[in-house]
Amino acid sequence: MTTTHDVHTPSFMTGDEFNIPTFRLLQQDGSLFEGAEAPELDEEKALKIYRAMLVTRVLDERMMAAQRQGRLSFYMQCTGEEAAVIGATAALDDADMIMAQYREQGALVYRGFSYDEFMNQLFGNELDYGKGRQMPIHYGSRKLHYMTISSPLATQIPQATGYAYGQKLAGEGHCTITFFGEGAASEGDFHAALNMASVHKVPVIFFCRNNGYAISTPASEQFAADGIAPRAFGYRMHVIRVDGNDVLAVYRATQDARKIAVEMNQPVLIEAMTYRLAAHSSSDDPSGYRSRKEEEAWREKDPILRMQRWLIDLGWWSEEQEKELQDSLRREVLETMKRAEKRPPPPLESLVTDVYADVTPALQRQLDALKTHIRKHPDAYPKGASSLDPGVQAPGSDHKSSDEQGGA
Repeated sequence: MTTTHDVHTPSFMTGDEFNIPTFRLLQQDGSLFEGAEAPELDEEKALKIYRAMLVTRVLDERMMAAQRQGRLSFYMQCTGEEAAVIGATAALDDADMIMAQYREQGALVYRGFSYDEFMNQLFGNELDYGKGRQMPIHYGSRKLHYMTISSPLATQIPQATGYAYGQKLAGEGHCTITFFGEGAASEGDFHAALNMASVHKVPVIFFCRNNGYAISTPASEQFAADGIAPRAFGYRMHVIRVDGNDVLAVYRATQDARKIAVEMNQPVLIEAMTYRLAAHSSSDDPSGYRSRKEEEAWREKDPILRMQRWLIDLGWWSEEQEKELQDSLRREVLETMKRAEKRPPPPLESLVTDVYADVTPALQRQLDALKTHIRKHPDAYPKGASSLDPGVQAPGSDHKSSDEQGGA
């Protein structure tokens, strides 16, 4: 309570006067903390969440290996952050929009994105919704309400606010969630988005995966304050900090956040405290900026092991089922990858479509010049490309549009 002395005497504050606790429900051994209550999760949904976590982990392991073998140009893993991403997604309505950063493939897995769809995008083949124009891991799916990824950091955060404003006007009871790392929260887009969301009161959830590092920069060198959560106070926004490796806590926190967003038309900030067990990307070597001892300490907090132990304690899962599923998933990933890398690239004509309603004369001239160049240097291009005639599509190029296939 403010006193007369407080009002008339200079009293500076730094924010250290406030302590934001970390919401937790599940311990690493799979038991609940004393006094904690698990959210309402039936066996079917709990196993769907767990399976999505395993699928994501196996996909990451195999595709990183494929990148090291030279079969894939680039990859980014979700390893260690599955509970944060999938736990949050499971708490949403399937029609809520997801605007991700680039480490949220688990959200797509949970919503039903198949291994084939992942592989087609990663290899940029003829069935890729993006028609081979994007770098690997830039997934997108209109049918699953998952906005296509883009590389520039934090651009999706103000976009999420704008999309949520449209949802508010539509009045159909949906919200938008946008995922980003604590490094992205240093971008101006972050602050612009939170301010706009608070002023216009839109149903958006800002989900920060605080995984300790912005590539190689530790959190201690990124900001002086106590994480990202306190920033919400500057925008008069609801906020919660949660253990990002505790899938039950993330699920419950996002459930409550969605209720605030949809029922009250108010934005919410969630800071999930987690750790990136893998490298930043296939181009990164984390041994240059963090110790093996630090990594091993966090491996003991593996979110998948934590949920697995909880499921086993409930009698919903077993070690035998675990081994059987993991073996099955590994086989499926390898078989799907072999199919995807054998598929031809998208037709050459797709380079100039989807920009304008009709291909402009300038674009057509460029395409014709490209075909002439390919014919002149046939050995430098995929087999069959040099036989293309201007205006004639490549064999097997009778594809549906990306909208029909589910691309966003």
